[in-house]
Amino acid sequence: MKKNRIMVIGEKETFLVKVLIQKIKDAEMDGIFKKWEIDSINAGWEGSDLIVPYMTDGDRPSEEVLRFLIDKLTDDHMEMIPIGEKSDIKYIEDHVPADLVYRSFTRPVDNAEFVRTVNELFSKAAMGEFKKSILVVDDDANYLGLVREWLRETYKVSMATSGMQAIKWLGKNKADLILLDHEMPVTTGPQVLEMLRSDEETKNIPVMFLTGKSDKESVMSVVSLKPEGYFLKTIGRQELLDKLQNFFLLHR
Repeated sequence: MKKNRIMVIGEKETFLVKVLIQKIKDAEMDGIFKKWEIDSINAGWEGSDLIVPYMTDGDRPSEEVLRFLIDKLTDDHMEMIPIGEKSDIKYIEDHVPADLVYRSFTRPVDNAEFVRTVNELFSKAAMGEFKKSILVVDDDANYLGLVREWLRETYKVSMATSGMQAIKWLGKNKADLILLDHEMPVTTGPQVLEMLRSDEETKNIPVMFLTGKSDKESVMSVVSLKPEGYFLKTIGRQELLDKLQNFFLLHR
């Protein structure tokens, strides 16, 4: 079984950094150190599950390195736990989106608390708590299963086989995005979207149509409801994943 790996990055591998990495290894995780350099960080990135910027004596990552980290963390759905003085943590907060920082630690670090926090993060990640939640609504069970297989590694996927089942599900659960079929029996996709938009609890949930209906009339019937997208079921797996990733990047 693969151990979770933590990459500590800093100006130099000080004695305290070595102690922290040993504590990580004692907790049956893997720990490595890399310098504040893009090439060095990139070389250790594959296989790493958490990034820990360790700032000492005013040594901080440059804005260029932080931009690189932000892009990599976002692409790989990862987070960081920065360590440093209060001014160092403020520097990170000013440059890094809050959703990419799980927690910060000021020095001196309580190594036991750090390990507990890391274990908590990995436990939540294993249960899918950090994945975006997508509700797929379609009366075609086979297509539902296909889309779920496409998305399940990256997103927390729930399924509904009718519009009313989707409305009922949303009464008890939250979704970051709804993929909605257009033509369904009893309650059509546009009718479902109208219901969502008229309810205070669901009016702001983003909706994308994923449908076989490509005629102009069908498309125009939902334009006024302002869905976030309209994709045909001929879309391939990678294209759909790319579209969803771009959407969540633009709506962070």
